[in-house]
Amino acid sequence: MKPALIIVDVQNDFCPGGALGTERGNEVAEKIATLQRRYETVVATQDWHIDPGSHFSKDPDFVDSWPVHCVAESHGAAMHESIGPAHAYFRKGEYTAAYSGFEGAANGTLLADWLREQGVESVDIVGIATDHCVRATAADALQEGFTVRVLRDYCSPVDESRGEAALEELAAAGVTVC
Repeated sequence: MKPALIIVDVQNDFCPGGALGTERGNEVAEKIATLQRRYETVVATQDWHIDPGSHFSKDPDFVDSWPVHCVAESHGAAMHESIGPAHAYFRKGEYTAAYSGFEGAANGTLLADWLREQGVESVDIVGIATDHCVRATAADALQEGFTVRVLRDYCSPVDESRGEAALEELAAAGVTVC
């Protein structure tokens, strides 16, 4: 069986011009749009904040606290316009930080359960941000028993050096980084 593609948080607020725009967000979104056509199963995760507590800060440290972003139902929370449709959208972080897509649910079903219901055994992960939500999603996918690849050229970090460190950490844990 071919792997499922997990598109992590390729949302307007994480692309240039957004509340937390990453430098390569638009570029990555456009590349993912061409990539997703190669997969039979495509899912997407979305930050979908209502009241995430200390995750939002007027004085953010950009590691554990952040400016307001991806507020539920806002333009910033919407997927980048380049991204095509997915089979399911897993929203996370309504009332918590929730970095991993595996904390998200679609119609009450958690991502790991949905993938298993589809017979998925391996996943390819792309998206934003390499050093935060991509890292957490890949680590949780591995913990859930999936074979995991992170496609580095289809990811955009908040910080380049932390992004590289995250990829090294994932590779050491057993994720294929290619």
